Amino acid sequence: MKITVLISRILVGLIYLIFGLDYFLHFIPYQPEHTGAAQAFKSGLVAAGYFYPMLKSIQIIGGLSLLTNRYAPFFAVVLFPISLNVLLFHTLLAPSGWLMGVTLIVPNLLLGYGYRKYYSGMFTTVAKM
Repeated sequence: MKITVLISRILVGLIYLIFGLDYFLHFIPYQPEHTGAAQAFKSGLVAAGYFYPMLKSIQIIGGLSLLTNRYAPFFAVVLFPISLNVLLFHTLLAPSGWLMGVTLIVPNLLLGYGYRKYYSGMFTTVAKM
């Protein structure tokens, strides 16, 4: 399981670091725009103004965290909703990119399983003060 977590951590960390940095530095060649509902969804997020810079900053910090193994269980949880959204976006709105969603969600789930002992406090039924 240690090797699986290591590979998953590096894969997810690299993907989020690279795509997060690309938003600010534009080093990946431009890809064609989405159409239909996918374009409407993306346009709404871009129009908000704050969303993409915030999202990409979280991706960069989370990617660095996973790559350096500092606060990795925390950032695996922080990045999971982003991975889930990538999966849903690329399977429901832009199906041609479904592989990217699977490439993110599977290792993220493996990280969740590998780090499960760190999450026991999160699943407390009643919080006592």
